[in-house]
Amino acid sequence: MLSRCQASNAVRVVSRVPGSTRSYAVSLKESAFGNNRVFKDTKAYQYNWYTRILETSKTSPLIILHHNEFSAERLKKLRTDIIVAAQRVKPSLSSPTPVASDSTTPQLPTLTVVRSSIFGVALRRFGDVPVKDLEKMINDQSGGFAVLSVPSLNPPLINAILRAMDRSVPPKPPKTPEQIKAEEAAKTADPEQPGRRMKRVRQVRVPELKVMGAIIEGRVFLPPKLDEVSKMPALDTLRAQIVGLLSAPSSQLAAVLSQAGGGQLARTLEGLKKSLEEEAGEKPDEAS
Repeated sequence: MLSRCQASNAVRVVSRVPGSTRSYAVSLKESAFGNNRVFKDTKAYQYNWYTRILETSKTSPLIILHHNEFSAERLKKLRTDIIVAAQRVKPSLSSPTPVASDSTTPQLPTLTVVRSSIFGVALRRFGDVPVKDLEKMINDQSGGFAVLSVPSLNPPLINAILRAMDRSVPPKPPKTPEQIKAEEAAKTADPEQPGRRMKRVRQVRVPELKVMGAIIEGRVFLPPKLDEVSKMPALDTLRAQIVGLLSAPSSQLAAVLSQAGGGQLARTLEGLKKSLEEEAGEKPDEAS
């Protein structure tokens, strides 16, 4: 009997998803423990995991998401939609960071559901981003949070991911005054058959997803700025435009010299000689 109890307890402990259902607010204020707080066991693993994710923001964008009413199946579908959208975008040939040439599998975005309380501590101790900028992004929002790791700073890829999330989880329309009034009336209404147990109605979950901002190379980008970044050309296009601007003066000079070659050069010098002689002949007349 004791062995059965131990076995059943072990199964329950292993099958439990640690910290994925908590809905505490992400707090960026200094706690009573200060910076000396030490996590243990599962919390220590989660803290180190979140810290490693934040470290990747130095080379790869991190998009901070707020989610609500997501089931496991719905979250799985969201991950699939993001990966499918990312696979349709051609990778940038010019990356700001070295990429291993022997990598056969392309890097894909990763969506990680975080535990809000521990993620707040990791954010507060992450010294590459000012805390005041992080506070503007979090904005005292409570509930579930997730982090989307984008493999590289590729604006078309970010744009495709943002559009895929909007299609997968469309914005929830605001409730009308009639709907709010009906919900309040249903809460205070008397049961149809007093004394009998009311039939339990399964609640329909309508998932919500909101982009809080992004951390890119030590800077915080709020949603409007993130949209501007996503609409920029790819790095390859931007570098080609810069090269074109730098080479424009030299190419124009080369075109002028090529047109003034041979007989055209002689005619150009002859015209210059005549103009100088005319200017020299006009100066004595002006003096007289």
